[in-house]
Amino acid sequence: MAAFLLWLILLLICWPLALLALFLYPLIWLLLLPFRLLGFAVEGAFGIVKGLFLLPGRMLGS
Repeated sequence: MAAFLLWLILLLICWPLALLALFLYPLIWLLLLPFRLLGFAVEGAFGIVKGLFLLPGRMLGS
């Protein structure tokens, strides 16, 4: 909701810039999508490695 209100304020102040932002936002989102997916994959791989390193301590602790 806040982003929409900020966009409306930008529309009132400088409407060409607001329209440009409106049309470029989906393109930028599509360009950044592979990096977001890569981040999820790297986070999952680090989670697996962390689990492997902490497994002996978990086995001894219980």
